Amino acid sequence: MHLLRSLRQLNGLQGVRQAIRQVSSAPTKPSALQYERDPQPLFTDAETQRLLQSMTQLNLDKVYRKRTVPDNSSETKFMSDEQLDNEFQDLVVRAQHMLRMPPIVQIKKDVERVIAKDPALKDFANSKFVFTDITFGRRQSERKVFVRETDGTLAYATLDTTKRMNQLYFPLEGRQSYTPRMFALEELLTKCLTEHKYEFILDRLLVQYEPHEPEFHNISARVFEHLNESKQFDLLRSTRHFGPMAFFYAWHRCIDDLLYDMIRRDYLHNAVELIGLSYKLHSIPVEYQSALTELDKLHPTPAESALAELRSVFRRQDDKQNIEQEIHTAIGKTDSDFAADEISLKFIEQYIASEHSLKKVQLELAVQTLKEVNREKLLLFQGLKKAHGVQAS
Repeated sequence: MHLLRSLRQLNGLQGVRQAIRQVSSAPTKPSALQYERDPQPLFTDAETQRLLQSMTQLNLDKVYRKRTVPDNSSETKFMSDEQLDNEFQDLVVRAQHMLRMPPIVQIKKDVERVIAKDPALKDFANSKFVFTDITFGRRQSERKVFVRETDGTLAYATLDTTKRMNQLYFPLEGRQSYTPRMFALEELLTKCLTEHKYEFILDRLLVQYEPHEPEFHNISARVFEHLNESKQFDLLRSTRHFGPMAFFYAWHRCIDDLLYDMIRRDYLHNAVELIGLSYKLHSIPVEYQSALTELDKLHPTPAESALAELRSVFRRQDDKQNIEQEIHTAIGKTDSDFAADEISLKFIEQYIASEHSLKKVQLELAVQTLKEVNREKLLLFQGLKKAHGVQAS
C-alpha cells in the first residue's frame, strides 16, 4: 500500500510539472510598439552611442550598490594617494563596463536552408539526427547545427534548435531550457510590472533570450511602455537599460514623458540630447549639433564627473577656494551650469513650439517652473559670491 501511494504521488507530481510546462509555453500579451525596420545601424552609430551613454549618467553609488550575491564580503587596504587615484580610475572604467548597453537588433526570422536531399536515407530511422559543432573556444553564434530529417533531408537547424543545442553543450548560467514562468504567465509578468521591478525583468530577459528573439523584443517593449505610463524613469537611470529605453522612445516618437522627467529633475543637458536623438533617428532637418557642442564644452563627460567626485578627497584648498566650493555645493550649480542652462532651455523651448511635441502644456509648465527656480538660485549664487568677495570664474 505504501509503495502504491508513493507511485500515485509521483505520478501526480509529474502531472503538475507537465501542466506547468504546458502553461509556460503560452505566449504573453504582445506589445503595441515594435521596430518596423532594422534599428541596429542607427543604434550602433557612434553619435547615438555617445548620446545614450551621456543620458544614462554614471552614478557610482547606484552602479556599485549592494546586491544580493553569494559573497558580499569587503576588503580593506592601506594605499598611498597615487594608488588610491589609480583605484578610482579603475572603478570608473569598471562602472562603464557594467553600463554597456545590450544591442538593439532586428528580429531574426527562421529561413529554411536545405543542404542536401537524400531519398535513399528515407525511413532509415524513426527520429531526427542533430549534428552540433562543439569546437572549443568558438562563440555560440558561430557554431553550426544541422538536422537530418527522417525523409533524408539535411538542413541547417532552426534558431530554436540551435539555441537548445548550444545550451545543452555550453550552458549559460541562469538560462533555462524552457520559458521561465515570469515570462510565460501573464499574471506574473503583470505583477512584476505593477511592482516596478523593471531592472529585474530586463536583467532576467538578457539571460534567457538573445536580442534577436521575438520574446526579447516583445517583453522589453512592454517594460518600456509600462515605464512610460508609470513615469518611474529614474529606476533605470545609471543602469545598462536606460539607453535602450531612451532609444525606444525616440524611435517611436514618444519622448515627451521622459523629457518632462528630465526637465523636472534639472537634467537639461540630457533633455537636449534626447531631443537631438529624436531628430537624428527621424532625419528631421533641425540643427542640434551646435547646441550639443556648446554644452559639451561647458559640461564634463559622465566619466569625468564621476572621477572628479572621487578625487575630491585629495583637495587641499585655501580658504577662498573652500568658500567658493561651499557656495557651489550649496546652490548645486556653477557659472558654467547657469550658462549651459540658458542654451538648453532655449533649445527645449524651440522643440516645444514645434509640431513634434505632443504634450506642450506639461512641458511649458515644467520649463517655466525651472526658469523661476534657476532665477532664484542665480540671485542667491551671485549674492553669496559678492558677500564673500569671490569673483565670478
